[in-house]
Amino acid sequence: MSQSAPHHSKGTALKKRYLLLPCLLIVSALALVACGGGGSSAESEIEEAIETSATSGDPANCTKFETANFVEQSTSESGKEAIKTCEEEAKKDPESKAESVEVSEVEVDGSKATANAALSGGAFDGQTLTVALVEEEGGWKLDELTGFAKFDQGAIAHVFETQLEKSGELNAEQTSCIVEGIEELPQAEVEEVILSGKSTSVEELAEGCA
Repeated sequence: MSQSAPHHSKGTALKKRYLLLPCLLIVSALALVACGGGGSSAESEIEEAIETSATSGDPANCTKFETANFVEQSTSESGKEAIKTCEEEAKKDPESKAESVEVSEVEVDGSKATANAALSGGAFDGQTLTVALVEEEGGWKLDELTGFAKFDQGAIAHVFETQLEKSGELNAEQTSCIVEGIEELPQAEVEEVILSGKSTSVEELAEGCA
């Protein structure tokens, strides 16, 4: 294999995967199981849903308990491809599940709500995510990841390292290069990669490490 064009091609082909890994793990960690509309308040139902389901992942959540908007945001795909990717990733990464989650700052405004979810254990140990939810068909669904109430960039870099090692697609030197680059990126750029799918920073990093 030559040291120029083929490497560049491989970096380009893999760049989307670099972007998807943390987003897909978030999907897996925060897949909601909607609670039935009993006598409990909306706030209690939201808290129970997050606390119960953050530690488990059912592929059915991708269509039953998540909006299309959330699935597309988290997979960087659209339509049926987004659902397919979500379902496949939910099956693949049981180790990414949180051991527990603490829900706080729940705010309900009619059929919309937001909450913070502090994860312990799993791929996003130590991160606190802010999520938006909507009420549809009598249950609450995850609609959008809106930000990080608490962000540990070193832990995010470790997620990339673990998944890249599992993939076996890169050698140790390339993996180390990418992980070090992620650790050195401005926090705002790393958050942008995860939340919006704007992968410019990661693309440049991947190509530089190829």
